[in-house]
Amino acid sequence: MNTATNTATNTATSEERELTYAQAINEALAIALERDDRVFLMGEDIGVYGGAFQVTGGLYERFGPERVMDTPIAELAGAGIAVGAAMTGSRPVYEFQFSDFATLAMEQIVNQAAKMRYMLGGGVSVPVVMRFPAGSGTGAAAQHSQSLEAWFAHVPGLKVVQPSTPHDAKGMLLAALDDPDPVMIFEHKLLYKSKGVVPEGYYVEPLGKAVIRREGADVTIVATSIMSVRAVEAAEVLAQEGIDAEVVDLRSIRPIDRQAIIDSVRKTARLICVYEGVQQLGIGSEIAAIVSEGEAFDALDAPIVRLGGADCPLPYNPQLEKAAVPQVADIVDAARRLVGGRI
Repeated sequence: MNTATNTATNTATSEERELTYAQAINEALAIALERDDRVFLMGEDIGVYGGAFQVTGGLYERFGPERVMDTPIAELAGAGIAVGAAMTGSRPVYEFQFSDFATLAMEQIVNQAAKMRYMLGGGVSVPVVMRFPAGSGTGAAAQHSQSLEAWFAHVPGLKVVQPSTPHDAKGMLLAALDDPDPVMIFEHKLLYKSKGVVPEGYYVEPLGKAVIRREGADVTIVATSIMSVRAVEAAEVLAQEGIDAEVVDLRSIRPIDRQAIIDSVRKTARLICVYEGVQQLGIGSEIAAIVSEGEAFDALDAPIVRLGGADCPLPYNPQLEKAAVPQVADIVDAARRLVGGRI
């Protein structure tokens, strides 16, 4: 069997073109299937139907049922098969139809995939990639709209990423497929139709490396996933009022780019953490701890602000659903109050 090299290199130099977030993921999966015979896809309705969000459309016809496998409505079994296949030399990509359904497979993810390398003294790796359509905004109600990434980021042995752009969705998925450890990729459902520049061909974006989406001097906004997009929108509104916000897109919450957070806060002296998951015990708590326990604490001129989801199940009603998670206006208001000394 021909297997591809695991050397990660940035090779895309083609002219700029735009793809949607979903198209970028589809292209990454196609490249991985072409490059490496060990790669195969699993998930509910990902084959003939093309996935609940049409991310895998056309791959079944192109690569066949042995490489693009429809699975039963049995997440625990599907995840277990993916973990076992990874341990025995394959590189499976398992798609949960909704991230919420991962709750049915936590045994295989948390007790098996995350721990096998450690428990076997490094004698085995578990190079499985799991994809999770996540987040609110589609009117899918409490059991199909959660943001559970902080659960997984709490588990040693797992890597957890949240790409916010089509470029990163493709590059981070390809990087995940080269990684020897389990990688959990949370894809916000509202981002699937967003567009951005995506190079042709193979390239990777490093896991665990944040990017500055907008430079600023007055306040740091650290965000993930769709909240990074909203933070940039909020920063443009704030700029019209003379408030210069810097937006740090973490992209990865395990590993987390501690230095990027510290460097930005030392520059701006103010910090807002924005994330969609429930505020209590969410990723914002870890970001705040990184700053308050580290060398950036003395740089702070104001309290740290956490802006997370409401402490409730996600409502079905569209207006209540919006009210339950941070929106652009909420970020703008928090920054105004923080910079204005009202927090």
